[in-house]
Amino acid sequence: MAVTDALGRTVTLRAPPQRIISVAPSVTEILFALGLDRRIVAISAADDYPPDKVGPKTKVGSVVLDVEQILRLEPDLILGVANLQRGQLERLIALKQPVVAVDAGTLPEVYEQIALIGKLTGRVETGAKLVAEMRRRERAVERAVAGRRTPRVYVEIWGEPLMTAGQGTFITDLVIRAGGRNVFADVHGWPQVSEEAVVRRNPDVIVVTYPQGGTRVLTRRGWGQVNAVKARRVGVVSPSLVSRPGPRLVAGLERLARIIHPEAFR
Repeated sequence: MAVTDALGRTVTLRAPPQRIISVAPSVTEILFALGLDRRIVAISAADDYPPDKVGPKTKVGSVVLDVEQILRLEPDLILGVANLQRGQLERLIALKQPVVAVDAGTLPEVYEQIALIGKLTGRVETGAKLVAEMRRRERAVERAVAGRRTPRVYVEIWGEPLMTAGQGTFITDLVIRAGGRNVFADVHGWPQVSEEAVVRRNPDVIVVTYPQGGTRVLTRRGWGQVNAVKARRVGVVSPSLVSRPGPRLVAGLERLARIIHPEAFR
């Protein structure tokens, strides 16, 4: 089987892989969702889901991979994320390892990524069923928020310093699909912003992705006149649900939609 990966390389596998190493949390979630538990010989140290399955697996590093350990495990497929791990993956490629890089920036691209991994591992039908279920849940959200006004949404990734999500992130894509407008959609990536900039943009809804963030926002000095704070429309969502390109991304979409349009889900 020959596929083109996210690094633009044509990679050929002679048979469905039996010894798979995942070096990214999102890829690990996809592999487990495809029922490939027994074929996964190692994962990233950053992997935390599903919690009952990642614990016993061998870890091969996270930001910096343990290349020697990877070589000892003799994998027939190594999966990683191109835009986060290019240097590490290229190092493995130079050592003639069977690397396939994946990438995704939107929910539809996640569907494509799941289908690709299903194809690589001989789980095409399982992958198709997983994507079909995710699409069903996405369409349910789309129907629920259709025709409603699109409130201005500020997503706070971190509180000190203030960090948000801009254009080109999963979070902005999901906010739009959940029936909102990201107030910082005019900037790219994960910018640091000032409190004054947030107050000026006066969001109708605030979403935070770190513990105790909701309480911090509601009691923040000088934010009392922000629409979202006045109406107490501040919600919390787990960061892994809205920034990790795996099967749970649709759960993040559902959570965002309930925060942005609670009236649609009563």
